[in-house]
Amino acid sequence: MSLNKLLAAVSLTLATGMSANLALAADAGTLTRAETLRSKPFADATVVVQAKSGSKVSIVTRNGGWYQVKTGGKTGWVRMLSVRRTAAATGSSATGLANVASGRTGTGKVTTTTGVRGLDTEELTTATFNETQIAKAETFRVSRKDADAFAKQGKLTTREAGPLPAPAKK
Repeated sequence: MSLNKLLAAVSLTLATGMSANLALAADAGTLTRAETLRSKPFADATVVVQAKSGSKVSIVTRNGGWYQVKTGGKTGWVRMLSVRRTAAATGSSATGLANVASGRTGTGKVTTTTGVRGLDTEELTTATFNETQIAKAETFRVSRKDADAFAKQGKLTTREAGPLPAPAKK
């Protein structure tokens, strides 16, 4: 896989993750880490159940950066980044990117925001869901083994990036 193809896949995957309120029609997925299923799509919502890494889930719907999933007879909300979809989305419409990752993470005043380099506010608010592009992005999916081999070939290494220092007080 060429670097251009990999970059295209990453870009399309990010764009895919930014389409809001997809009708997912119970797509299949797998939890990529142990996760807490919550009663609502907020970090401080009540716990429904603890799910193990590798658990198979059925994706019911999406709200901001959260998926509502069913697993082990329970239904709850998990962060999108904790789910690897194993089937293409079947939805055909979305309301745009306006509320992507701008939803609150809890019931307080805490919000999460995601910057998208190269897109201005107008482009984000007028963007629409495109099923063809989702299907195209899915064609770029590679296995962990292939990704590791690609990284090794390019002499890429893993490195930890610690938190940024606190801003200086004025």
